[in-house]
Amino acid sequence: MRRLLHREGHRFRLHRPVPGMPRRTIDIAFPGVRVAVFLDGCFWHGCPQHATSPKANAEWWRQKLDRNMTRDRETTERLTEAGWTVLRFWEHEDPVTVAADIAAVVSSARGLRP
Repeated sequence: MRRLLHREGHRFRLHRPVPGMPRRTIDIAFPGVRVAVFLDGCFWHGCPQHATSPKANAEWWRQKLDRNMTRDRETTERLTEAGWTVLRFWEHEDPVTVAADIAAVVSSARGLRP
């Protein structure tokens, strides 16, 4: 994904702190145009297609994964309120398609044609 974006001339920052939210980071950030990209793992972030529930210690895991999803929503809300465009993709999505979607949003934010 990063290689595809870079090859197309898009420059970005990795693991940029989320403003006002300690210990949370943006996976791929375009700070100049305020575009935040998150690449969410299916297990850790509760993908509706691929998420699984561990059998051992099931209640603890359910609470942990629910907190992850809540934290994702809070992070998205905070960034949106601060004027950022937030893009979230699942790990199973096609990298070429995802990179094209990101590039289109970033180009649009810069006032360029994708």
